[in-house]
Amino acid sequence: MIERIIGTRTSQLALWQTRHIIALLGQVRPDVFCRPESFVTQGDKTLDKPLPQIGGKGLFTLELEQALLDGRIHFAVHSLKDLPVEDSPGLTLGAIVGRADVRDVLVARDGRSLAELPQNAIVGTSSLRRQSQLRRLRPDLDVRSIRGNVETRIRKVHEGQYDATILAAAGVTRLGLDAHIAEWLPLDKMLPAPGQGALAVQCRADDTETLGLLAAIHQSEVAAAVTAERVFLNALGGGCATPVAAHVVEADGRLQFTGYVGSVDGSVTIRVTGSGSDAKTLGQAMAHEAIAKGAQEILTYA
Repeated sequence: MIERIIGTRTSQLALWQTRHIIALLGQVRPDVFCRPESFVTQGDKTLDKPLPQIGGKGLFTLELEQALLDGRIHFAVHSLKDLPVEDSPGLTLGAIVGRADVRDVLVARDGRSLAELPQNAIVGTSSLRRQSQLRRLRPDLDVRSIRGNVETRIRKVHEGQYDATILAAAGVTRLGLDAHIAEWLPLDKMLPAPGQGALAVQCRADDTETLGLLAAIHQSEVAAAVTAERVFLNALGGGCATPVAAHVVEADGRLQFTGYVGSVDGSVTIRVTGSGSDAKTLGQAMAHEAIAKGAQEILTYA
């Protein structure tokens, strides 16, 4: 029996994701025994400030990455959208798997849709990407920071601290909290974060045995789509705390790309679309097109 120690954050969603990876590995390598090891990251500890104010690289990953480098764990499970777009020195992604529905959802106290929220309704989100698109659609809303895990944010809405909040559908559905969804936000209104809905398994770049294990669950079609999205973000010089969105699907053997860059107040927006067969080339080309349309100027003041 081969033992592997898996690093995970302590939220219910992170634990679900870790159990999912363990189950996938168990299907293809029943000889591997996985033992979870829990970590509390800086992003989990600092709940009194909006994410963009503390949103440097590694906000939800630094402690896990250090444990990898120290050899305390063999691999770590992340929501891909929380992972910095550039690999940390000595680390790599051994597998990208399991893309769920990429859309965002609205959770509203009285079950209203986005269009039905009253003027000046308080909507909680700490994502500049969501703020930008939300204010483009409803500039009258009072958008405020909200922190905490999925369950906490839903509770804050139902307690009346907020009239609504926007969450990734993947997290809500994976936790079985679908009953709280007031509206599934269509992609033409709210594009997701690059990599949203996918899971990433990170390990040491020189750990060939673990890389071999993870290769058995890696999903190349998911990896191609999210690679184009993350290359787009990286080429724009952005991270998870920037008003950049992207979504890629495969159709007829080609990757179909839609990207968004917007000012935080939603008054200036850029949308780019294109297709290609190579993920990195497509992501870079879309970023260059966005830059030609003024994306750099928007992001400078974001």
